[in-house]
Parts: sequence; C-alpha cells; structure tokens
Amino acid sequence: MNRDFILPDIGEGIIECEVLEWKVKEGDMIEEDQVVADVSTDKAVVEIPSMYSGRITKLYYADGDIAKVHSPLFAVDTDEEGVEMKSHISEAAELKLELVKQPPEIVRDTQNDKVLTTPAVRKLAREHDLDLATISGTGKNGRILKEDVHLYLKSAEQAFSPKITTTNQNRTEAIVGVRKIMAQHMSESVSTIPHFTFVDEVDVTELIQLRATLKSNYTDQVKMTLMPLLIKSLSLSLSQFPIINSRVDTEFTELTYLGSHNVGMAVDGKNGLLVPNIKDVQKRSILEIAAEVTRLTDAARSGIINIAELRGGTITISNIGAIGGISASPIINSPEVAIVALGKIQDLPRFNSDNQITSRKIMSVSWSGDHRVIDGATIARFNNCWKAYLESPSTMLAAMV
Repeated sequence: MNRDFILPDIGEGIIECEVLEWKVKEGDMIEEDQVVADVSTDKAVVEIPSMYSGRITKLYYADGDIAKVHSPLFAVDTDEEGVEMKSHISEAAELKLELVKQPPEIVRDTQNDKVLTTPAVRKLAREHDLDLATISGTGKNGRILKEDVHLYLKSAEQAFSPKITTTNQNRTEAIVGVRKIMAQHMSESVSTIPHFTFVDEVDVTELIQLRATLKSNYTDQVKMTLMPLLIKSLSLSLSQFPIINSRVDTEFTELTYLGSHNVGMAVDGKNGLLVPNIKDVQKRSILEIAAEVTRLTDAARSGIINIAELRGGTITISNIGAIGGISASPIINSPEVAIVALGKIQDLPRFNSDNQITSRKIMSVSWSGDHRVIDGATIARFNNCWKAYLESPSTMLAAMV
C-alpha cells in the first residue's frame, strides 16, 4: 500500500518550512520512527520521523525547497494492511524540536559542503538568482547573513529586491518569522472575534508591600516580582468565573470550560512577541509560579523555548505598563476568550477612609473579551473579584487550596 506522509502542523501558525536535508532517498527501506528529513523554519530546526515502515517511493521536494504544511512530504510503500498513522505528530514530544538562539543555523556538512545560513537568507538569494557558495559569510562559523547578501548585491551593482530596499534614509525589510506569525494570528483574531474592552484601575499599594516582604524572605530561592501575585490571584478569580477560562469551537456550536488555568504572559522576545504560559496555575504555589515566570520570560527573551510552552494557554496577561502607558486595547490571543493589559503603576492622590488625600499606587487594567461568550457585566464582576484580591492580598489565603 502506497501512503503519503502529510507534513504536520509544526505549531505557532507556521504554514511552510524549508527542507534542509533528506536522510533517505527514493527506494530506501525505512523503519517506523526513523528520521527521514530535517526541515527548518525561521524559528526551529525540526526532525521529521516516519509514521510507518516501508520503502520510500517518492520525495515530493528537493533539498532547499519550501514545503507546505498539510501537504504530502514523501510517500512510503508498505504491504502492512491497516497500518495506522500516529496522530499527526504535532506535539513537541513527537516532533524533535530544537529552538536556537539565533534564527536557525544549519550545521555544515563537510561531505556535501552545505552553505551555512537561514531559510530567510536562502529565499533572498533565490529572489536575486544568487549562488550562496560565492558569498562570504561574516556570521558565526562563516554563516551567511542578510547583510552579506546585501553587500554582495551592492558591490555587484545589482538592484535590490522590492521586498528589501534601501534608499537614502528609507529602509524596507521583509516581514518574516515570529513577526509575520504574530501579525497573521492577530489579524485572524480581530477579524473573527467581536472584541469589547473594559477598563478599571486597581490600588496595588498593599500588593507591592506584600511583594517586598516576599522578596526579602525568598530572595535566595526565586526572583519575586508582582507578576506571580497577579497570576495567582487571577487563577483564584477564574475558579469563581469559569466562563472566563473557556473556549468555543470554530463552528461556534460548543463552549468548553477548561479545567486547567494556563496563564500566558506576553513577552517581548528576541525574535518578536511570544506568549509562553504557565500550566496549571490553580495547583501551584506563589513561589512555584515565580520560578516559572522567571524561567519562561528568560527563555522567550533569549529565543530558546520549547514549542509546548507556547501552546495550550487559556487566558493572557500583557504587562505593557512595564514599558510605558496607562491603558491599552489588547487583542485576544485566540482561541482564548479574554486578555488583560496592565498599565504602568503611578503614585496618585486618593481619598482614604478618613476622607483625607493620600498617595496610593494605582495601576490601570484594560480587558478585552470575546463578546460572543462574555458580556460586559460578567467581565466587570470578574474584574471586581480579581481587584478585591489585589487590593487586599491577604484575602487570597482564604481562597487558596
């Protein structure tokens, strides 16, 4: 029986990848789980294992070609009737993913004298009909960078591609990698989800005092910021308002209430915006959450992060106030139904219980909700619950399991 192997969903909205190297050739016999090819995106180098044993009858792409996700990658002839293909190996455990610090480098094969570069540079070279072997690389281990291609084109007095042009003070570059994926994902979210925004302010004076106490007591164990406290209190509020931790199917026929509180954090990473999420926050202590916040933030900023850390989020916090600004209109991270943006904390005058003006630490919160699932009253009540925990953080003790 001849079977097509369909290139699985690699994740993060990636729709195509470059075939770096075939490990087999047509006519070869292979075993189940044997690595057949290495493919690469601007984010990851991925080993593709076979789903079954048999003889390779067709390779649909050559080395260096761009393969499309959900299209045939190769064909295998097997006489084993009823062989079942494993579930599309889209999980990181099945696909052997290796995220790299820089956009993915290709290890040089001395026998085949492969050029060391990235898919984006290869694409640029193809657009200008260039032989990369004739270009000197200035990157690590001789890797050819985009700048090397630009310099080669300039020295040869060739025209730039319309996608990458430099004239006087204007500079245009291709939108690729994480930035392109984020743009596509956000565009889909805005076009398919009816957003509404709810804005409030929270007095975090006592929360900041609690954070200072925890920081002094546990400084040798974890890095304590406000984020772990925000995340834990958010999870406690989700337990009272489970609809905020739900999702709908694409046909909008079913609403699923999710048991796990997987809270995502928008991180301005090295290669663009990433949203890793802390799994099962409802089961974790504040110290455990703090350790995860540090680990995932560092990973996202460095560019070295497991794809699994980016999947399965149920609600997202965007701390835009860490950079600046007091409010925002965040875009929902589909298929989630809510996202909150935190504004910067300001010292502002407020009236105390004695009607005296005093300085308080005030932070704005801006919610965006999926209006198909959540109405304004629900998000307001949910926010009031979260706000109560943040303004009187000692009350969290009574709600923790």
